[in-house]
Amino acid sequence: MALSRLQLLKPPHPSPLLFPTISSPPRLLSQSRSLAKGFSTRRLFCSQSDGSLEDSGAGESSPSIVGDLLDYLNESWTQFHATAEAKRQLIAAGFRLLNENDDWDLQPGGRYFFTRNMSSLVAFAVGEKYNVGSGFHVIAAHTDSPCLKLKPRSASSKSGFLMVNVQTYGGGLWHTWFDRDLSVAGRVIQKASDGSFVHKLVRVRRPLLRIPTLAIHLDRTVNTEGFKPNFESHLVPLLATKLEEAQVKSEDKKSLSISSKSVHHSLLLQVLSEELGCNVDEIMGIELNVCDTQPGCLGGGNNEFIFSGRLDNLASSYCALRSLLDSCKFPGDLANEQAIRMVALFDNEEVGSNSIQGAGAPTMFQAMRRIVDCLAQDYIGEGAFERAIRSSFLGMLFKCLPFSPFLSRTGDRSSIIRSFVKVSADMAHGLHPNFSDKYEEHHRPELQKGLVIKHNSNQRYATSAVTAFLFKEVANIHNLPVQEFVVRNDMGCGSTIGPILASGVGIRTVDCGIPQLSMHREHYNANWSFVSGMQRAGDMRQRRCGYRLQTFHGLLPIFLRHR
Repeated sequence: MALSRLQLLKPPHPSPLLFPTISSPPRLLSQSRSLAKGFSTRRLFCSQSDGSLEDSGAGESSPSIVGDLLDYLNESWTQFHATAEAKRQLIAAGFRLLNENDDWDLQPGGRYFFTRNMSSLVAFAVGEKYNVGSGFHVIAAHTDSPCLKLKPRSASSKSGFLMVNVQTYGGGLWHTWFDRDLSVAGRVIQKASDGSFVHKLVRVRRPLLRIPTLAIHLDRTVNTEGFKPNFESHLVPLLATKLEEAQVKSEDKKSLSISSKSVHHSLLLQVLSEELGCNVDEIMGIELNVCDTQPGCLGGGNNEFIFSGRLDNLASSYCALRSLLDSCKFPGDLANEQAIRMVALFDNEEVGSNSIQGAGAPTMFQAMRRIVDCLAQDYIGEGAFERAIRSSFLGMLFKCLPFSPFLSRTGDRSSIIRSFVKVSADMAHGLHPNFSDKYEEHHRPELQKGLVIKHNSNQRYATSAVTAFLFKEVANIHNLPVQEFVVRNDMGCGSTIGPILASGVGIRTVDCGIPQLSMHREHYNANWSFVSGMQRAGDMRQRRCGYRLQTFHGLLPIFLRHR
């Protein structure tokens, strides 16, 4: 029986999640397969084949991290939704929500987190054997991705169409946003019945917008001279024809007072009000991203690829979050821990991090100081916080290895695991087979050859010889492959939050990431075998082993647990 596009996008059942998972159209998943509530163990594929992830030869427990990552990606259309979903998972795992405006009462063995601006998050778990001056084991990532955002005055009309004015956010490949099924998601400031104002998250799941390309008949040179759109005049999504504007309910039109709401199309506001279950006049402000409605899925001949939007950098964000959750999942996981395990997810990395919710703000520095001060209690001594920051790199090491900065006198490499750096986790450039000349000849990370350590002598990445050595030693101990990336001298180099946090907080840092293709376009491509943590390297059914292989390359939890 033929199904309409709207029916395909409609969830098959109410979801218990804070933000329901998008249901899978039959072209991605056979109709005979139904999605379980919450996180399903049966995942999206890019064909009608009923083959499962288990059939791809990856092992029985492989679907866990990869499937949950797909759920996270499909939940997290915006940085707000990514933070909300992380918050939901932390609360479900027993973490306690803190308020930055309140006094903190922290105890050894406790698990806590706080959010800022609804788009950044810091979570941490205190070791039961924490001592004043013990360090932090930190993984940092970011929740934002290049996208289009609605302008403050988004309503415009042209040639009989209702248009939505947008501005570019970050360094995106904007031509990839043409001819996609787009919609909007973000947050709305809503007036409550008691007169107060609240933030509400919204996501319109059905295709709502489209940026059409010009037909080749009217642009004959596009294939020879290239597609060169003007991002101000050509990158404007269509919302509807003007005829549709007449269909807006008359009472809704009357409710649109001359205020900030009148700068957006009444039709768009009506769609938002229906999603929120409120009246149009209760919407006082909006902050919306333009998003692709196509859900993330597995693809490739062996289903070895993840095809999804926002992989940069939600893949790292999820793996960091999962590492923290898994590293203190069982009773006793913090029993022998002396340090503090921390994950920080920041917003606005794609535009420089200079915001209150970005890594450029003193969020992590202030949080660390508050944690140390709170746990110090009646401690009388000098420099507890400063010693904790330094211990975040080599403090444990010096206690164990007084005669060597890296190895014990017997050369036992297992002692390396007691040396910690801050891990800046961001996606890396995988080798593109059609453009291999764009990569430095001896530093070409491949999708199936291991995680990537990123270097730059101009400090665009924070990796040093020391931090790279420690990271590679941990990988060697656990038989996990590592690659290294350096940009060509005749090309500019991107950057991460690594240098910002390293200089702002004072913790030595290594920049690393999952290799991927199509970075900063509307839809990404990455290999899931390294997201799942090189599961074929050992018995993936082992539940507790001092580290978890089923997370970010199997390495991120190691930097949180030092057993």
